Amino acid sequence: MPLITRNRNRTTSLLIFALALVFAKAVPAQDYKEVHPGVEYAKVSRVIDGKNVNFDLLRLDLKKVRLDVVHAMDSAIGTETTSSLAKRHNAVAAINAGFFRLDNSIFAGDAAGVLMIDRKLLSESSKNRTALFVSNKPTETSVSFAQININDSFRVGGKTFDFTGINRERGKDDLIEYTPEFNTTTLAGGRGLEIVVRNGRVQKIIDGYGGSNIPDGGYVISATGKWRVALLKAIRLESKVELFIGVSYHPRANEGFPSELTRATVGAFSAAEDVTNGVPQLIRDSKIDITWKEEGASKSFVETRHPRTAVANLKDGKFLMLTADGRSDASGGIDLYDLADFLLELGAVDALNLDGGGSTTMVLDGKVVNQPSDKGGERKIGDALIITLR
Repeated sequence: MPLITRNRNRTTSLLIFALALVFAKAVPAQDYKEVHPGVEYAKVSRVIDGKNVNFDLLRLDLKKVRLDVVHAMDSAIGTETTSSLAKRHNAVAAINAGFFRLDNSIFAGDAAGVLMIDRKLLSESSKNRTALFVSNKPTETSVSFAQININDSFRVGGKTFDFTGINRERGKDDLIEYTPEFNTTTLAGGRGLEIVVRNGRVQKIIDGYGGSNIPDGGYVISATGKWRVALLKAIRLESKVELFIGVSYHPRANEGFPSELTRATVGAFSAAEDVTNGVPQLIRDSKIDITWKEEGASKSFVETRHPRTAVANLKDGKFLMLTADGRSDASGGIDLYDLADFLLELGAVDALNLDGGGSTTMVLDGKVVNQPSDKGGERKIGDALIITLR
């Protein structure tokens, strides 16, 4: 499929079309260089709508390497550069991964969507967005993608309550679960109700302020607004508290096959040890299927040229990690339609867009091999996808 010929009401000159025919070719196998067993690297340039775009590619044999999602500071909040995360975890390579809260607050680095590491759920899902699921077995790693909705809830006093969030800043009408991976305390200020739970029993009920200590092996339920009022009626010291995690797939229920998709999503989540968020899915079953509307992304996010990070399962069974540089004269970035075209040429069966822009980073053997777009250089990010040798 030509790289530059999708019709999105843009005017494309005959010259650009000719360039498409010349440059829109899959990367030949000989252009990849094996840098470690099971790890191949290539640097590729393409001209897209008159602007050069530089790509860095990692093609992985998942029988020879393993993948892991790691979070900055080994916590649920905080930020750290991709190169620092790779170094701390002795990774041969890494890319930035999920979207996250980017500001100067103490909550910076909080995942802007689902995040699970080593089977510990650290952040809630967002708007049924697509997630990346990683399952590491003794002899092989597998990766899958699915839109996911996680319903994290608890039952106490004969009533069931749905959490509004996990390990994030508490708002005025919120019901948040705080686990030890978040911080030593909930960092919640102002009026509210906090319930300290350990070994499945209520240990403390603290009404009127926040900032409770989070017990090892336990968690804190922090409530404001209507949730505070409802919980005060249901909870007592030593009350039994049961946690539940529900997983479902909703967006395409009206197309007549929700059960199949839900089973696939539940299966992927059940098998995965790590999960991180992306938006949107780009390719499904070897066909371009950019689900940006279903996942709540904006049209401008899809159609504007940005630096991008993406991942894909390939036809030959290998796994691809890709960065596309942007926002510079040397590399103009790429929109998601052209990115999907390029991934399809590279043999993608299923593909997902990850956090991009100034976050886009690829690290190989301790060095950043792409050109991050932030003026200050490599950006501190929330979580990364790292590669280690088996």
